[in-house]
Amino acid sequence: MATAFRGVIEFFGDIGLYDVVLPFLLVFTIVFAIFEKTRVLGTDEIEGKKYTKKNLNSMAAFVIAFLVVASSRLVEIISEVSANMVILLMASVLFLLLIGSFFKEGEGVFLEGGWKVFFMVIMFIGIVLIFLNAVKTPDGDTWLEVFWGFFGEEGGGTAVGSIILLAIIILFMVFVVKEPTKKNSEKK
Repeated sequence: MATAFRGVIEFFGDIGLYDVVLPFLLVFTIVFAIFEKTRVLGTDEIEGKKYTKKNLNSMAAFVIAFLVVASSRLVEIISEVSANMVILLMASVLFLLLIGSFFKEGEGVFLEGGWKVFFMVIMFIGIVLIFLNAVKTPDGDTWLEVFWGFFGEEGGGTAVGSIILLAIIILFMVFVVKEPTKKNSEKK
């Protein structure tokens, strides 16, 4: 049973809101924000204060966003990456909600120091995997499938496995033979 809201969403899809307007707004906003933050196109000085050249920044962001929307392949990548990043964001928020349920009000969550860096690395790896899964080769395979095939039995699985094992052994040896720092020796 179709509802009025489902009809509105389908109408938005038919007029190109999801394929043209939203990717355009996303790219325009991000590029404009980068131009404003970096001041790469220069600044104007008015009464002793420096202001960004908003007209140049907005025009360049406008053109870049139109060029991106003109490429259906880029729009497809943006749509897929955005959808998957929202899933990754929701997973992290739900994880933090579950962790927070074990603490009293006012207690800090353990995401400080090493844990924070660990979860940042996990999120970075997730984003890299999302991008690799969104970009396709001319054959229609994703880059993630190509890399997975190379690391598996199709490519140099034994050679890659040997390199990874050697890297793990070297990291373990570095960890074992490193000298303790002042902080570690003071704690003991």
